[in-house]
Amino acid sequence: MEPKTEMTVVSASPRPTDLAAICHRVREKSESYEKYNFSSKFNEFLKAFFDLAQEFDSLEDFYRICVAVPLEMTDQASALYLKEKDEDSLWLACDSEHGIPAEPVAADSAIRLQDYPYETGGMYVIPICSKQPQGVAALPKTNDAPGERRTELWSGETGFCGMGRLLGMFAVGPLTALTASDKFFFVKYVNRIGFNLDNRLIARQNIDHLKFINSLVMDIEHNVIVPNMYFLHLFNQLKKKIFELQHLEDELKNPTSCGQDISSRNDCIDRCSRIREDLMRYHQELVKHHANISLFLESLFRREHFQKGHLVLHPKRCFVEKEIILPQLEHYAARIRAAGITVERPDNMLDEEFQIMVDIGLLAQVYANLFSNAAKYTRQIKSNDGVSRKAMAYGREIVYDFPELGQQGIKFNVFTTGPPFAVEEGNKLFAEGKRGQGCENIPGTGHGLSFIRHVIELHGGTVGYESTPEGNNFYFILPLPPSGYQASS
Repeated sequence: MEPKTEMTVVSASPRPTDLAAICHRVREKSESYEKYNFSSKFNEFLKAFFDLAQEFDSLEDFYRICVAVPLEMTDQASALYLKEKDEDSLWLACDSEHGIPAEPVAADSAIRLQDYPYETGGMYVIPICSKQPQGVAALPKTNDAPGERRTELWSGETGFCGMGRLLGMFAVGPLTALTASDKFFFVKYVNRIGFNLDNRLIARQNIDHLKFINSLVMDIEHNVIVPNMYFLHLFNQLKKKIFELQHLEDELKNPTSCGQDISSRNDCIDRCSRIREDLMRYHQELVKHHANISLFLESLFRREHFQKGHLVLHPKRCFVEKEIILPQLEHYAARIRAAGITVERPDNMLDEEFQIMVDIGLLAQVYANLFSNAAKYTRQIKSNDGVSRKAMAYGREIVYDFPELGQQGIKFNVFTTGPPFAVEEGNKLFAEGKRGQGCENIPGTGHGLSFIRHVIELHGGTVGYESTPEGNNFYFILPLPPSGYQASS
């Protein structure tokens, strides 16, 4: 058996200026540990917690560690409750009886978010505090709830958490098995939980931000950069018209070309008129395309997206066909026409349309993606009567019991002719990077439908695919507000 060794403490020597502040904190910690005078069992408790917290990476495993260590080291029951983001509601993250719940479980009414430890229901409940401040004072002191006893361990004008944030509450018990020293130790233990949890939540938030930025880059590339290449086409057309004007100008300078007879002068005037009309048309195209791209840029480059780490909606009341569908259809009209596709419009949509609350910029990109796909993937078919047809159609209908029983939603459809997919395959196309069979030679990234699903789900809706004998219908359903349109039976 090896002899027990002890660390030799050398006499104090001058500390480097760079280390002075940290060395001072080390001395304070050493003095605190002497004052705490934790038993060897509690020291092993903390060592086990820190070692395991480094061993397991996932947030869920950390939840398990928080309740498993007290269970194994002291046979104490415990439960970890976390605060819902931006709200004051508490949810059970993990407990020593069942582990992590399979479904969300709200905290019992006796477990309340407070900035001081308290006793309730035979348990000792301790606030979980972050290391990082939130820039505002802690929650104000509140009166104790019935059946709840505030402990003497809480003190200070800024609350138990100081300038930190309340992340949740940790309950340990039963109270009958806890001495005053035990309670003090668990306060210190929960402090360690809070600091570790805060760091893990920040790390997860940073990872989510990076994932969002990568996704946003794909959105920008797909919805802005690629469509923006249309400007090059318009500029080339303008350049051709400028050359035509230059050629006409040269002819007009030549006294033998124009002006000799009425028919020659009329021909020059006609050519000027055609060039002017073409220039006006291209100017209008540029204005519309610029407005479209500007709308997309505004909706993708909002400051809130980067602050929150996800797309943030700016909903406004709008008429979907008049303000979103028709402008996007007009924007894609040339490409749809060049592909030989007939657009079939609903007879009643404008007459019966009503306003709904949507993010106009993001929903416009939803239809831009649907119409872009229609221009690329619509195929000619022969209907049952033998007539060839290459068409795209759009429309909407009221659906009932969406998103819940007794509520209503509105279903928006975009149908294209062509070989239908199997329903399962069609629905898989909403996954990131997924493309249909036979699309290998058609330019595309498989991002458009994934973007559509993301935007619609942010609106509280759902997306889907339907197969028909003559083609494919991609749709999305948005909920109607209770105070909005009520469809008749």
